[in-house]
Amino acid sequence: MTELSFVCTGVRADPYAAAPTLLFRLRLTAPDPAVRVHAVALRCQIRIEPARRGYAPDEAEALADLFGDRSRWSSSLHPLQFAQVSLVVPGFTGECEVDLPVPCSYDLDVAAGRYFHALRDGEVPLLLLFSGTVFAGAGGFQVQPVPWHKEASVRMPVTVWQEMTEAHFPGCGWLRLPRETLDALLAYRSRHALPSWQATVEALLAGADGPEPPAPRARLFPGSARHATERTAP
Repeated sequence: MTELSFVCTGVRADPYAAAPTLLFRLRLTAPDPAVRVHAVALRCQIRIEPARRGYAPDEAEALADLFGDRSRWSSSLHPLQFAQVSLVVPGFTGECEVDLPVPCSYDLDVAAGRYFHALRDGEVPLLLLFSGTVFAGAGGFQVQPVPWHKEASVRMPVTVWQEMTEAHFPGCGWLRLPRETLDALLAYRSRHALPSWQATVEALLAGADGPEPPAPRARLFPGSARHATERTAP
């Protein structure tokens, strides 16, 4: 048996997953349709290839923390690691199609999360890199690796990501904070009997937008002219 071929035919969100999950539809084809493939222990690394699409001005501005100023993108627009997942493909003869589940994070401290969040429309160019082990053969097992050069490209509509995150976090986003900051926020919320985290943050923002505090008085040192004047003034 020679090498399997891999094609990704599309990407969709899993509507029944407990957490944000994308389903990559894979088609595996055996070179000899008469040889039974008993199973494939498949590993897949998924990368974002940002240089393979264009960006609107507001998208470029939102991506500045990842890739720098747009004038530098010819050298800074490097691929981003998105996910690394495994899948056991059941036995087949000739050809089969399977869903590859990919759990997703909406954490904006993760580079891939910030990249997806910055996009407004269009497609995301993704590259799937395969490895693993193929178990095949008639009347027994032949074991061979999935070569490292096996890969497949797919362009995922940005709307797929947006609809997936909106289904799990409607109208919301995630903000990761250190434990000490969370403890301080919780104490502030309890002290002021605020009903939610949204009300807590809004109260803090309202306080930050209040009147400017008075400027501190200049420090007076003994022997200075002003200090002597203030000491002797009635």
